Amino acid sequence: MRQTPSRLSLAALFAAFVLGDAHRPAAAQGFGSPAVPNVGPPELALFPELAARQDRLEEEGWLFRGQATFVLQGHPRFRSPYRGEGSLHPAAQARNTFATDLVLGRRLWEGAELIFNPSVTRGFGLSNATGIAAFPNNEAFRLGSREPTFFVPRLFLRQTIALSGETVPNEDDPLRFNAPLPRERITITAGKFSAWDIFDDNRYAHDPRTQFLNWALVGGAAFDYVADARGWTEGLALEWDNGAWGVRLGAFRVARRVNGLFLDPAITRAWQALAQLDRFYEIGGRPGALRITYGASRARMSSWSELFARGFETFDQNPRGYRLKHNLSLNWEQELADDLGVFARVSWNDGRTQNWMFTEIDFAVSGGLSLRGARWGRPADTVGLGTNIGWASSGRRRYLAAGGIGFITGDGRLNYAPEWVSEAYYDARVAAGLNVALNYQLAVNPAFNADRGPVHIFALRLRTAF
Repeated sequence: MRQTPSRLSLAALFAAFVLGDAHRPAAAQGFGSPAVPNVGPPELALFPELAARQDRLEEEGWLFRGQATFVLQGHPRFRSPYRGEGSLHPAAQARNTFATDLVLGRRLWEGAELIFNPSVTRGFGLSNATGIAAFPNNEAFRLGSREPTFFVPRLFLRQTIALSGETVPNEDDPLRFNAPLPRERITITAGKFSAWDIFDDNRYAHDPRTQFLNWALVGGAAFDYVADARGWTEGLALEWDNGAWGVRLGAFRVARRVNGLFLDPAITRAWQALAQLDRFYEIGGRPGALRITYGASRARMSSWSELFARGFETFDQNPRGYRLKHNLSLNWEQELADDLGVFARVSWNDGRTQNWMFTEIDFAVSGGLSLRGARWGRPADTVGLGTNIGWASSGRRRYLAAGGIGFITGDGRLNYAPEWVSEAYYDARVAAGLNVALNYQLAVNPAFNADRGPVHIFALRLRTAF
């Protein structure tokens, strides 16, 4: 998350949300927030003795934080005259996911931090995370598991280089120490992490553990963001910030196979390069931000004509050569009042090849509102309302209409219509460090198919963090 000095008065809102200080407005966290910055007196935390110990550890150059998130999600039976291997099952069903994280960090030298984020997860998405291109649970990996599974989402080295003597409070980033940052700085991050840790941030719609659950409201739905099947990658990112502008560049490894867990070893031939320009501003004293992101992906993707020529059964088989995909996203956020904000995204990819890593949308428009509960005496609660409309390219439509199956869509036939998914949630702080959220989503034309649905999806999210 990137904050201008004018936004720093809002920096503690999220701390109030989870630590209990209702007098300070909270800030949103970044993607998949693995913890909570220990802001405020330890006695206001979920575990006061632990919070006091965390403060002492940070003074000694150690970072220790954690979280746990549980999501129960289901839908009743819906209309489905037919279905295929990539369809959302029409019978009533419920699935759950559970994820725990620790964040361990160590200061190495001036401006350098080593961050280690081990995680244990279990569970599945609805229909094993298929059937809706804008899938309704960003906590659901495409590789679900019945038993707890250990893996490491993040292991990286970060170097911050000061370009000015003036400092600003830190960004309430759970992956950073609670120390002031230079107003103008260069940040270099190298190792394993999520591209969303740095790119396509949005104050109101970027974290499925505290905000919207839907994939298409966490980031630009049509941008084929680099990731393995669990959502992580390896690479290098370079950032420059001065409080009013930001520039972010990144180079990352891509999946070896479509929707694959393993990364391509040919790092000079298979990659994704990202470039983002941020502009932070004020309108009438209200902060806002505009971000433009471009991405070029090079992977062993097949063009639609190649799939028709070779046979649809080769969808997950690598062609001999590498193909290039262009991606673009426009991301906007604006505070309208002390407790109300609005956001929007427009995203696109060239649609000439199969999507490789994120989801199967080729053009998308999303937007919504986020309202805190101060007006009804619950300043630490949040209400969110968002929607996403996604379109498929002409090549994808031909493929799906001819019976093709993708890694997340494919009903065996197609009566094409844009997919429209809307989401509403109420996230309540029920105790210091404990959040409970009720969530509803409506999916119209799931997987771009007007013959199926609509689908009503309900969810309960529980989260605790320290």
